[in-house]
Amino acid sequence: MSDVLEFAGVGVVRGGASLLDGIDWSVEEGERWVVLGPNGAGKTTLLQLAAARMHPTRGVASVLSEILGAVDVFELRPRIGLASSALADRVPGSELVRDVVLTASYGVVGRWREHYERLDVSRARRLLRSLGAEHLSERTYGTLSEGERKRVLIARALMTDPELMLLDEPAAGLDLAGREDLVARLGEIARDLEAPALVLVTHHVEEIPPGFTDVLLLRGGRIVAAGPIGMTLTQANLEATFAMPLHLERYDDRWAARSRVPEPGEQGPWTHPTPASSGAAAEPAPGVAAGPASRPVSGPTSADGEVATGADVPSGASDREPQGVPERR
Repeated sequence: MSDVLEFAGVGVVRGGASLLDGIDWSVEEGERWVVLGPNGAGKTTLLQLAAARMHPTRGVASVLSEILGAVDVFELRPRIGLASSALADRVPGSELVRDVVLTASYGVVGRWREHYERLDVSRARRLLRSLGAEHLSERTYGTLSEGERKRVLIARALMTDPELMLLDEPAAGLDLAGREDLVARLGEIARDLEAPALVLVTHHVEEIPPGFTDVLLLRGGRIVAAGPIGMTLTQANLEATFAMPLHLERYDDRWAARSRVPEPGEQGPWTHPTPASSGAAAEPAPGVAAGPASRPVSGPTSADGEVATGADVPSGASDREPQGVPERR
């Protein structure tokens, strides 16, 4: 069993709607995963399971070697760092930035009568400094810009020295400069050998920080593809995920995608797309992988489908086979 996350046949049904179906996924210590997919794909639901804030309807979900449903989640949650918009909405606007970070030690939002050691205060200051936000310590949370709030919440997520760190769309709402600054700082965390296992949810390949090792592509609550990012994040897999013709490019450790005009007569997942979300599990459309049982990519490929070099594959990831849609030739 994985030390960090192990999902086997996991499904989530709420109000008669299938939010996740047949999820088989594992995260090992030291890995940095991106979860990518359109709106309604099940990304946030997946993250809620990983954060021990939701239980699966079926299947087995193990978080930090503890089975959900057989563990006290209130003891498990302090071992997990989480930065999300839901948490951001709960932070009082009058809260001092230093206290936003400090209160993570007690797992509360909003400081009251807790006592903090000098070591806690020093760690909070150090984390804010590492994210370029130490100068904000005496500001109130409500006066911060969106980019500043994102950095403060990431510092909070790291405060308890977690074994797993979850980031739900950390670059959402940022302008270009704010996004690039945050992506660079997350890249530094990803390259830190002492950092916990990371899982980052996003809609956009441009928001994938350097140093991330793996990608999970979701559509309609099912896995389209999963595996080492250099082999799995291909144009064919991305088209299957978003059900539209796309052009994918890679620049060193960064990615970019844009729409393209399909060739005359070209068939693809956009012809008969699988719904991005539905109340029942949908049949896979032609050319769209249904999940872990889908056809494997025949070998390491780059974004445009060419055979990848060793430099294209993240260190330590080349021995794991990706799952997904084969490239069209």
